[in-house]
Amino acid sequence: MKKIKRALISVSDKKDLKPLLSVLKKFKVEIISSGGTYKEIKKLRYACTEVSDYTGSPEILGGRVKTLHPKIHAGILNKRNNKSHHQDLIDNNFDNIDLVIVNFYPFEQTLENTSNHKKIIENIDVGGPTMVRAAAKNYNDVTVITSNSQYEELINELTRLNGSTSLEFRQKMSRTAFTETAYYDALISNYFNKITNNHFPEKKIISGNLVEKLRYGENPHQESAIYSKNKTLDIIQLHGKQLSYNNYNDIFAALTISKSLPKNTGVVIIKHANPCGVSALKDPVKCYKSALACDPVSAFGGIVSCNFKINKKLALELQKLFLEVIIGDNFDAEALRILKKKKNLRLIDASNFHSSEILKFISANQNILIQSEDSKIFSKKDFAVVSKKKPTKSQFDDLIFALNVCRFVKSNAIVLSSNKTTVGIGSGQPSRLDSCQIAINKMKKFTNPSTDIVAASDAFFPFVDGIEKLIQSGVKAVIQPSGSINDKEIIKFANETNTVLIFSKTRHFRH
Repeated sequence: MKKIKRALISVSDKKDLKPLLSVLKKFKVEIISSGGTYKEIKKLRYACTEVSDYTGSPEILGGRVKTLHPKIHAGILNKRNNKSHHQDLIDNNFDNIDLVIVNFYPFEQTLENTSNHKKIIENIDVGGPTMVRAAAKNYNDVTVITSNSQYEELINELTRLNGSTSLEFRQKMSRTAFTETAYYDALISNYFNKITNNHFPEKKIISGNLVEKLRYGENPHQESAIYSKNKTLDIIQLHGKQLSYNNYNDIFAALTISKSLPKNTGVVIIKHANPCGVSALKDPVKCYKSALACDPVSAFGGIVSCNFKINKKLALELQKLFLEVIIGDNFDAEALRILKKKKNLRLIDASNFHSSEILKFISANQNILIQSEDSKIFSKKDFAVVSKKKPTKSQFDDLIFALNVCRFVKSNAIVLSSNKTTVGIGSGQPSRLDSCQIAINKMKKFTNPSTDIVAASDAFFPFVDGIEKLIQSGVKAVIQPSGSINDKEIIKFANETNTVLIFSKTRHFRH
């Protein structure tokens, strides 16, 4: 046990101090403080010594230097059972500091509220993290508190142990403190990398806040949790069972596609992180029914993501099918009433979810692959019509829609589309020819459209056989990246069969 005799309090967030100060007073703990915290403690009518009076050195540089003083850091860092350390304190007339309560300048909140570089720099805390690291290092003798969320735990510890703290408690607070300083420094590091467009620095620091420990991972024997850059997710669960690892994986796959569609338009149905139906029709019910028609068998037990607010009429259709998750840009009251009748059905409000220029991470053992997300917004200038036959406007729009879906399908990917709705999807095959056949089989089994069919491929056709199979199934136009040594043969075949062929100037391939 270590008795708390002297505490240093320097906090940016000054909430909830009064109950803590009351307990410190009860156990006759001397308090040292600085700046605004000193004023707040005095305002609450508790005794306190200002740091500048304690050290004999005034605050300088507009407050940049307050606690960076040997009397402060020697008081924190000295080992109480070390004779040499003890003698140094006697020689310099320094005292022990047994408790450090510090939270940092609000750098993260400043980033959220301003792009003013000078304001951001001034909200980089120096003295606070320095004291916290010192106290955390010397946890054998010193207690460190880094958040007002820990005040109650500290109060309980002091009350239970009559003004002392246990080694176990100090170790726990030390662990949290080092995590806090690491997270804080990560935010600063990532900010500087961002403003200098250095996406791949020599050392990459990844930080996040624990949102939830999940029941398990992909399988019951695997542990799992979800972290976020923010303290909460930008999706809200309105109803249903706890989300699982697989649910989250499917939700983010669904949102990545649906948010790439025109605003307030589109339905995406996901099964095992792959789309099994996508439509961008304007009428919500027609859009859902069209997406479902692409593969109603795979949709069973899947996830539906609507890029708009879900109303009563659509909810009545959705409740007919067993689904794990329904995502919408909110739900009207009647839709919620209908869908909540299924107690396990998870309802997600994604109205605050926005796709952005983010990095994508994949880990293996102790290695991390990082790349920018394939979030390119398509325009017609990104494509070249290489066939003699030119596409109609509706064909071109359908081809771009199909390619947009295709880039989110596991490769080798083939997407067949008609009227801005998928009619067949082939995914995840080692052979592009097999993916073509799967997409064709799905189309013939479920939709068999009467209007023009177009096809998108996420990579070039290495041989004529793939595009030949598509054309034989009724495809009238094909979009694919260029780059094959057989591109000329593919173009020749398209011309011989009076097929529209468009080359994408960029490849959109997803493993």
